[in-house]
Amino acid sequence: MDFSKLLVSFLLLQFLFANYSTVHTAPNCPSKLFREYIGAEGQDLTFSDVPINANVEFHFILSFAIDYTNSSIPLPTNGDFNVYWDKENLSPYQVSCIKAEHPNVKVAMSLAGDTVGGGFNVSFDPASVESWVRNAIYSVTNIVKEYNLDGIDIDYEHFKADPDTFAECIGRLLYYLKRNRIVTFTSIAPFEDEDVQPHYLALWRKYGHLIDYVNFQFYAYQKGTNVSQFLQYFETQRGNYEGGKILVSFGTDESGGLKPQNGFFNATSILKSQGKLEGIFIWSADDSKKDNFYYEKQAQDLLAL
Repeated sequence: MDFSKLLVSFLLLQFLFANYSTVHTAPNCPSKLFREYIGAEGQDLTFSDVPINANVEFHFILSFAIDYTNSSIPLPTNGDFNVYWDKENLSPYQVSCIKAEHPNVKVAMSLAGDTVGGGFNVSFDPASVESWVRNAIYSVTNIVKEYNLDGIDIDYEHFKADPDTFAECIGRLLYYLKRNRIVTFTSIAPFEDEDVQPHYLALWRKYGHLIDYVNFQFYAYQKGTNVSQFLQYFETQRGNYEGGKILVSFGTDESGGLKPQNGFFNATSILKSQGKLEGIFIWSADDSKKDNFYYEKQAQDLLAL
């Protein structure tokens, strides 16, 4: 065995891993990025129902793939993810159609979410790092290939494992998916919470170079948030996820945060004028259907300017 060749190969792999984020980065128009979660609430919604501005980069995020059983009492499946979004209206065929019709559209899926089966918490609950990663790689890769997806989003909101375990499991999954060109972009969806943030910050510190976007849930802040508070929250999260692309957000449901009617677009315009606006995402298309996607149009118009 030629030891020198083995050493060279090992050093090359280290170099590629260290520089992977510079080779496989997100598309180079971050200030025009619009993202929308879709499919979690069974509204008989299709991709084509949602208005798409041709002058933005548009990401649909299918919600959700969950590693829990679909049973009366859902149980964790240790990284074996199953599709829980509206499979009839948001099928692999429809993914292909919307991407063919709109070249600026990409489609991702979000893993986990808040609840499953009528209110049971979706908890990150691995049996071990190795077994969870093995199952997640296999199941996520299969779903990505079946649906011809472009990326994944991580949205665990409850945890039965410590932050380091979460970081290692998710980080290894992201590394595999990017290294093998299974996906071209990744994101995380944290929010301000004493349990949630430590898990995502641990992931960010160790594997942040593999994460293209931070879909920060600003709508998880208190109802009645004003423009000044929102801008302060944004700066806080820029510091937490230093160097990351922090997307601003609002919910079209009954969630909190800064609502469009209370100044969200004023705040967003300020960030844009400061060169800090990396994109906007909305939770969710299902909730926006009742208002004919009024704020989706407004958000995309602002980004397209």
